[in-house]
Amino acid sequence: MNIRLQLFELEDQKWFPHVIRQGMLDFLRFMISKLGAYKPALPLLQELLERTGRHHITDLCSGAGGGIEGIQQALSQRMGTTIYVTLTDLYPNLEAYRYLQQSSGGALDFIPQPIDATAVPESITGVRTIFSSFHHFPPSVAQAILQDAANKKSAIGIFEGASKKWYELLLLWLFFPAIIFVATPFIRPFKVSRIFFTYFFPLIPLGIIWDGTVSLLRIYTPQMLQHMTNKIDTPGYTWRTGKVGSRTGKHVIYLIGYPAE
Repeated sequence: MNIRLQLFELEDQKWFPHVIRQGMLDFLRFMISKLGAYKPALPLLQELLERTGRHHITDLCSGAGGGIEGIQQALSQRMGTTIYVTLTDLYPNLEAYRYLQQSSGGALDFIPQPIDATAVPESITGVRTIFSSFHHFPPSVAQAILQDAANKKSAIGIFEGASKKWYELLLLWLFFPAIIFVATPFIRPFKVSRIFFTYFFPLIPLGIIWDGTVSLLRIYTPQMLQHMTNKIDTPGYTWRTGKVGSRTGKHVIYLIGYPAE
């Protein structure tokens, strides 16, 4: 699928009801965690941490923190030391972040103030990551995010859990409605609103299917990401992009960048 369409996602709209948005993000977090969708990206994350000598990740555009707890645990196990993660977002999901902080024993924390990924304060350190969110941004904003990391000599990893193939749309349309109905009671923290807007007035499933479709059409291919980095002129900074993973549901498109050692 070598096209990209800048369509609109419901969760990006200011008028979209907060309770529906959070229900959608909670489902995304649950599925990414259960599927281990970003397991193929672990060696790339480990490389970024080892290249920079850090044990701390600053996650940008965290949403509801989709999959980050499992990533933190797997990285800590791989590297033999605790890797700490700070969650940030322009619109912080504080309820989800507090839940993750508690369940992780403090290995995950968060910044409650809004953080703009195009202008991250110098005081915020750590390897920057963006999971499942980079496609939300049009090329000019996406490039500004990369430029900010390069200008501040911060390593960054961009990861999208998809292969950008047409069959992924068919899987989304044919199987995800049933998966949503089966999985919803097991999502934590439990919310009555999530049950209501899934089974009685199914705005959450409809939103998930719509936004999932649009997300696949908006994701940047590795070639598009490479073209974007070619426009960033920062001496001593290296970019790599590609695709990892060999199983359905575990393909990851990535872009990593890091300053010279």
